[in-house]
Amino acid sequence: MGLEIAEQLGWKMPDVILYPTGGGVGIIGIYKALNELLQMGWVEGPLPRLVAVQAEGCAPIVQAWQEGKSISEFWSNANTVAFGINVPKALGDFLVLDAIYKTHGCAVAVDDETILAEQRRIASHEGAFVCPEGAATFVAAKRLRENGWIKDGEVVIALNTGTGLKYPNTIHREVPILQPGDSLAEDI
Repeated sequence: MGLEIAEQLGWKMPDVILYPTGGGVGIIGIYKALNELLQMGWVEGPLPRLVAVQAEGCAPIVQAWQEGKSISEFWSNANTVAFGINVPKALGDFLVLDAIYKTHGCAVAVDDETILAEQRRIASHEGAFVCPEGAATFVAAKRLRENGWIKDGEVVIALNTGTGLKYPNTIHREVPILQPGDSLAEDI
């Protein structure tokens, strides 16, 4: 992902990358790839600030970051609608936290109700059925923008790592049952 981000941006670094973080392999890989590109001279400038996004029902990386720790504690009774980030203890937690600290990034937790509301908002306004993990990154980006952590004019990447199709129970829609002679055109 780090290589693709750099290539898609014309070998320029973004200012911020938000990643839905469970096991942490994505944020670890992005950090590694961008560091290697920097060492090879393919990109210049500071690394983007990395943001680990987790659900409030399972936020061991967020808690460790808030406490300034280098490893996380096991999160008891982990529970979230975003099962891709429902990881109570990431094996690479120390690498995730190191990447966040070294890039002056941060970690953000989002509650399930807000995640699901954002997923619905994106589906209705953008026509994209993102996974709850991706919706969490968009919520985190908005919050960081609102509180000034993300500044005007910064290039921000908020990653969606899956499709909402893996979560058919997160969206509820009443489908009208047509009777003979009914027309869909009336509903448009």
